[in-house]
Amino acid sequence: MKKLTLILILLLSVYTFSFGQSKKNLLEKEDYITPYNVVAVPQSEVTYKNPVIKAFYPDPSVCRVGDDYYLVTSTMEYFPGVPVFHSKDLVNWEKIGYCIDREDQLPKPINIFAPNIQYHKGTFYMITTNFGEGGGNFYVTAKNPAGPWSDPIWVDMRGIDPDLFFDDDGKTYIINSFFMVYEIDLETGKILDEGHKLWYGDGGSALEGPHIYKKDGYYYLLGAEGGTAEGHHVTMARALNIEGPYISNPANPVLAHENAAGQLNELHGIGHADIIHAHDGSWWMAFHGYRLIGNRVRGFHHTLGRETCLVPVTWPTNGWPVVNGNGTATLEMYCPTLPLVATPQEPARATFDNSELGLNWNYIQTPVSDNYSLTERKGYLRLKGASNNIGESGSPTFVGRRLQHIDFSATTSLDFNPNTENEEAGITLVNNGTHFDFSIKKVENERVVQVQLQFGTNIYKSEAFSLKPGTVKLRIEGDTNNLRFLFAQGEDAFKEVDSVITSYLSSETVGGYTGVYVGMFASGNGQKSTVNADFDWFEYKGKEYSK
Repeated sequence: MKKLTLILILLLSVYTFSFGQSKKNLLEKEDYITPYNVVAVPQSEVTYKNPVIKAFYPDPSVCRVGDDYYLVTSTMEYFPGVPVFHSKDLVNWEKIGYCIDREDQLPKPINIFAPNIQYHKGTFYMITTNFGEGGGNFYVTAKNPAGPWSDPIWVDMRGIDPDLFFDDDGKTYIINSFFMVYEIDLETGKILDEGHKLWYGDGGSALEGPHIYKKDGYYYLLGAEGGTAEGHHVTMARALNIEGPYISNPANPVLAHENAAGQLNELHGIGHADIIHAHDGSWWMAFHGYRLIGNRVRGFHHTLGRETCLVPVTWPTNGWPVVNGNGTATLEMYCPTLPLVATPQEPARATFDNSELGLNWNYIQTPVSDNYSLTERKGYLRLKGASNNIGESGSPTFVGRRLQHIDFSATTSLDFNPNTENEEAGITLVNNGTHFDFSIKKVENERVVQVQLQFGTNIYKSEAFSLKPGTVKLRIEGDTNNLRFLFAQGEDAFKEVDSVITSYLSSETVGGYTGVYVGMFASGNGQKSTVNADFDWFEYKGKEYSK
């Protein structure tokens, strides 16, 4: 007995020493990766960068048709609504159209929440919520995802973030943000049963963004929890029957950055995801997140909105999906991709030589068409100031594009000679109704350029700078710290008028779910303007991955 005990002690000592040495060797390796700390291997090449679609493109949903991929995102109050993107590789995306591009599709005020896109028996379906008075859940259809899309088919169902699911037995289901699932008549939008409660989530607040997938005989249910800020994350459950019972993934959350693994990441607010099975058999997850500016002393902020990102997924047979190895994502990705296929890049300068604006331009609400013209003065975008202004009810005279970079410059050339002091036109930054304007106006019978910043109900006005006759170039430059407003005439160098801290226009400051737009505007400030504002060109330049 003593001999056996001695042998066991010796064996245990050898095992302990060997394990200790192995662990020590592992920890000394430069490429050692803990389960909760993915580090870039220096020899590896970056295969793609997040976000794959920059700027305010939140709540992505993606579908596949053969080796073609189509993606839609939320647009809130901007028109046209729900952009449609196309890709061959899930990394490079080209905007090809909009689901909501006619006034008669949604005559009520627009406030488009999370959309879902599906392809079924030769038809594309986009279902979403127009949130607010007179809105509700609806879907539109198209044979060509670039459009035209149909008039809405309305669904009498509470909640937001609707998702369509086509089951193998031919039945179609719809699920909402209450995670209630209903059978639906696809032709009419009529709900066919009383519905079934599927899941209460996995402990996070504000459960939303449901998607159902069927794999290996299981119904997998995906959701977003924790709100849309730092606590945002993705969780999953599954069942053998679409009505449940659903069992939570024991490894939830499957994607999160509010934990120790992701808290120092440059991407935050990650969530509201959709999973796609690629044509080569690989799995991927599209989700949104925002890039941070600021620091821990002054506080983090974001200005670009929630942006569409991409991570690989491993999904074993009968198992749970594992996102990017450890449930986090990075700006620089090192994983294999589908064969990359480049997409056309928009030119930096828009010259307004065509009869229609490009797909990157948007209005606030459905535009009053009489206030915009590309034909009255050839080669110019003519704006006619409405009586209302940005942030007020109705549709102001504004056309803009999303800010895509933290470091950027936006410049335009404007021919505008106001008759009265209420008339103004220029370039502006907009986020959730708050706007920082840089405009030409008349002050004490003199044409000037001036910066006007809105802080809630308070207005700050800079010093007014006198202008010579002729056109004026207006420029806004920005970085992680400041936004600067500059002007020039003729061959003169640009002169700074004023500047403001960038975070004053962040979503943390002004609220809402959008990101910053930069664009051109005109206003009569209480009455319709009598003078046209003619913009010769608009140029946008951005620097990648500045902090």
